[in-house]
Amino acid sequence: QVQLVESGGGLVQAGGSLRLSCAASGRTFSSYARGWFRQAPGKERAFVAAISWSGGRTYYADSVKGRFTISRDNAKNTVYLQMNSLKPEDTAVYYCAADDLPEVISGGTPSYWGQGTQVTVSS
Repeated sequence: QVQLVESGGGLVQAGGSLRLSCAASGRTFSSYARGWFRQAPGKERAFVAAISWSGGRTYYADSVKGRFTISRDNAKNTVYLQMNSLKPEDTAVYYCAADDLPEVISGGTPSYWGQGTQVTVSS
């Protein structure tokens, strides 16, 4: 059974930081690109960041550029999202995803999804 499991969400004050992790199990995802999406209450799920299978290419939504950093450790089958300078508008459920690169960047439809982790940023 293929699983993506996110962790690291929580409640943080504006200006603070959180690090999300997404561990994969059931198969090796090292050959897949990985991405992070988020869904705020009443809004559609939106692209946040993506990383190529090698880690050599990264992509970010304009709203998080310069504040968020995506990285991966293929030996651990894990992808990370370091979130700094958090804002109340970053509040959302964050989902990790895996697939070929065109599917995990903005506008794509990844095949594999995690269950989500809540991030709440208080003002």
